[in-house]
Formats: sequence, C-alpha cells, structure tokens
Amino acid sequence: MSYVTRVLQPGERLLHESRLHWAIYLPGFFFILIAVVGFALSNSQPPLVWEGLVAIGILCALLAWLKAWLRRMGTELAVTDRRVIYKQGLIRRHTVEMNMDKVESVDVDQSILGRIFNYGDVTIRGTGASLEPLQMIEDPLAFRSHVTAR
Repeated sequence: MSYVTRVLQPGERLLHESRLHWAIYLPGFFFILIAVVGFALSNSQPPLVWEGLVAIGILCALLAWLKAWLRRMGTELAVTDRRVIYKQGLIRRHTVEMNMDKVESVDVDQSILGRIFNYGDVTIRGTGASLEPLQMIEDPLAFRSHVTAR
C-alpha cells in the first residue's frame, strides 16, 4: 500500500498521482557510453587503462541506475480534492503536504529536452510557505492542471 493511500482522510478523493520521469536514468547511460568507448579502444596499447575505464564505467552506471531507481520508487506525488502530497524516501522519509486552500500559484519549468520528453520541475507556492521544487516530474502540466483546477 502506498503512502498516499494510507494518509487519505475519510471522504478525501485522489485526483491525480504522478511520479518521477524515466529521464532520471540518463546519467547511467552516460557511464555506459564511457564503458563502450573504453571497450572500443581496448585493442590499443596499454590495454589495462581501457579495461579499467570499461570497469569503472559499468560500475558507475550500475550505481547511478540503482540510485535513480531508489529515488523513483521512493517518491510519490499526489493531488487530492483537499491537498497536495509529496513523499520522498524509502527508509528515511521526507513528506510535505499543503492544503489546497493555501496554494497561491504553481510554477512549471521545462527545458527543451523536458518539453520533448514531457518532464519538468514543479514549484507550488502557498501562503506562508512553499513546497520545494519537485524535480523531473512526469507530465508536469497535467500535475499543475489538477492542482489549479479545483
């Protein structure tokens, strides 16, 4: 059972759930690219240098993918009819909830790649406080629409 479904109040309806975009896995692909280049150049001298580059590239790729997977699995974003819920972390948890009555504005920032692959950063500003920027959110415009369309 997810965190969001556990914290729903009686009568509260879940309007939209979102998660982090798959693009958070891209640093791992960069390290695989380094490993492929090292493998392609491993026929030249000295081979130990290139073999080491391949091993380091594969190890860094696996660590980057593991970190991204843990981050993606541990992050939950939801909009209900009463509040916005953000939860981060699997073991150590950080949660932020903001009542819909306190929301003043929702900012969406998308880079060119974010526009192409439909991800971006969402910042929810409220009275007295604001949520930290929610980075690499899948379909940020739909998330914003669910927050602002009450």
